[in-house]
Amino acid sequence: MSVRALVVDPSAPAAVRLDEVPDPVAGPSQVLVDVTHVSLNYGDLNDARSGRVPPGAVLGSDAVGVVTRAAADGTGPAVGARVVALTPGAFAERVAVDVDALAEVPASLDLARAVALPVAGVTALRSLRAAGLGPDSRVLVTGASGGVGRFAVQLAARAGAHVIASVGSAARGEGLAELGADEVLIGLDGLDRPVDVIIDSVGGSQLVTAWSLLAPGGSVQSVGWTSGEPAVFPPYATVGPAKSLTSFVIEGNAGADLATLTALAAEGALTVEIGRQDPWERFAEAAEALRGRRVPGKAVLEVSRGERQPSADHSRQAEVG
Repeated sequence: MSVRALVVDPSAPAAVRLDEVPDPVAGPSQVLVDVTHVSLNYGDLNDARSGRVPPGAVLGSDAVGVVTRAAADGTGPAVGARVVALTPGAFAERVAVDVDALAEVPASLDLARAVALPVAGVTALRSLRAAGLGPDSRVLVTGASGGVGRFAVQLAARAGAHVIASVGSAARGEGLAELGADEVLIGLDGLDRPVDVIIDSVGGSQLVTAWSLLAPGGSVQSVGWTSGEPAVFPPYATVGPAKSLTSFVIEGNAGADLATLTALAAEGALTVEIGRQDPWERFAEAAEALRGRRVPGKAVLEVSRGERQPSADHSRQAEVG
């Protein structure tokens, strides 16, 4: 048996094609999930082109769906449970997921919104935690109109911090004040007081400028690099009172943090903005829009069930786009 999936193909549009892969086999502490939606992250685009996910492998990390087979060891959710997961190879009709890498989705939370939480929400939550966020902190969030940025603004505001949201244009700053930003800036223009925490997803020259604004004892969490530009620090920029620039990646299973995020979203304490929603056959269009920074919030793809074709018939392969 096989399932359809979005797999890496360097020759295809956006380096991804829709193809069939073997049906997943669950381990003792894994459940099988029939996926209904996946969420596209900027990192997925880089994974498809950089070789980090090899050709032929299934792309993605964010998925939601319904459990169709419970874990053999008796742990985790029961058959029929609605779940959200952060797992490798998420962009498939069916995935095997470790029970501690998922959380049940409250009945009041739509699955298309829940799927936006894994990578972006966990990144925002953990990077703020790692930076030592406190109620009196001054927090700068760069790329604040994106998925990570919008969650970081809200979570920092909930913690009582003074939140400064940096965006690329006035249009991209719309709605951020309502999410909890005390200041919304174009780039870093007008920011002349030190900040204690920086959640940076832009990199490049803006990271260099942000570093110069970091207070002694402060922390920059580097969670992304959407500018694609080098960061060139002037001489002695890193010599002086102690402060830190820390690389960030999600490590370990995310089930507990996903439970926290879904609970907040279900009760309306965390707004999930879907800037684009497409069937997954339109992956290339969604990818182009995301890379071009034309998606406020998150890009969500609906997993459609297509008719199976004989495995020897290469017409089964569909270039996405």
